[in-house]
Amino acid sequence: MEHFVILGGHPLSGVIPISGAKNAALPACVASLLTDEQLVIDHVPHLRDVSTILSTISSLGKRVVRDETRVSIAGGADLRCQPQALFVEQMRASFLVLGPLVARLGRAVVPLPGGCKIGARPVDLHLRGLRALGAQVREEGDSVTVIAERLHGAKISLPFPSVGATEQIAMSACLARGETVIENAAWEPEVANLVDLLNKMGGEIEHADGSLYIRGKGVLHGARHAVIPDRMEAGTYLIASAITGGDVTVQGVIPEDLRSPLLILSEMGFKIEETNEAIRLAPGDRPRPISTITAPYPGFPTDLQPPFVALLSLVEGTSTVEERIFEHRFTYTAALRKMGAMIEVNERTAVINGVSKLHATTASAPDIRAGAALVLAALAARGESKIDNLEQIDRGYERMVEKLQGIGGRIERVS
Repeated sequence: MEHFVILGGHPLSGVIPISGAKNAALPACVASLLTDEQLVIDHVPHLRDVSTILSTISSLGKRVVRDETRVSIAGGADLRCQPQALFVEQMRASFLVLGPLVARLGRAVVPLPGGCKIGARPVDLHLRGLRALGAQVREEGDSVTVIAERLHGAKISLPFPSVGATEQIAMSACLARGETVIENAAWEPEVANLVDLLNKMGGEIEHADGSLYIRGKGVLHGARHAVIPDRMEAGTYLIASAITGGDVTVQGVIPEDLRSPLLILSEMGFKIEETNEAIRLAPGDRPRPISTITAPYPGFPTDLQPPFVALLSLVEGTSTVEERIFEHRFTYTAALRKMGAMIEVNERTAVINGVSKLHATTASAPDIRAGAALVLAALAARGESKIDNLEQIDRGYERMVEKLQGIGGRIERVS
């Protein structure tokens, strides 16, 4: 089994390049199911989750060619209506193939998804949306069968702005008859990036007043598209700079996509400098405690909550973080407490009383973002830490060891 060996206590300094966004690349690859023509996607990161979605698409009959950061997807054999369960069970985003397959073939059989164990994350909103579009849905054991001779437009109001449900419904509605309106739609930068792609493919989608308006088309065509920078990776490395007392610039980013966490870091006393495509975080005033609540974009992102809690564990005073997206996201705090952090969790709220130092430990990454939080804590702690279950970290961070070593991180990957 591989693990990270991290010698902490050294400030990070330098420039770190940011990869393409995992959460934009995954639905972009799925969108290839909506056409037989070639889809070329640039700035695709080399991540375990991306490999999984490409394997899922290949199992459906698509021909996938990968070259550095570019992926070309074209029609291969006849499109199949049922992906291999092995791939879908590994990652929740694979469930997005359901709607496009129904829209193209009139039938899809898809296993219930797997992925991070950070909450119930039900797919009922996906299925409710497909039913509203005219599909028949049958849940049979560990899989879902959806049938529709032709999807039709509908008005769908989401109880909360679910990213997955918005993406699922939007892709399906592109080939439906008539107009679909998704009220209370998610509008994360990754969703906007998918909508941009769908419009390049011949779709007709507009976003206004919190809703998506989709005019269905008979067919979509191929296109070329670039994935946006990964704001979660960028945010994680900025927090790495903060927790080690470093001076790090993340390069190749869209600063506006990180507005909420940047405001919080600034309020805490860190010095933030921005250009059009870069953000620098340097030490400023003595870091101050804060209180924040996770929320859909443009609010504070749940995927940066674990790294922020790691940072707050070393900030003098009492901070509170309330998690409103995933109910089981604080499981990693037990490992931080082993390192000396003082964190109390009551249901969905963590109260963090900052300590002067953390000490090294051996821990296992429970999920992608929690794994990143443990790496950041180890970079700040005194002594040598070991982090295993790297399969989780590999799902969301491209070349983490090389990138951290490039800015002075004492980290190695060891078998």
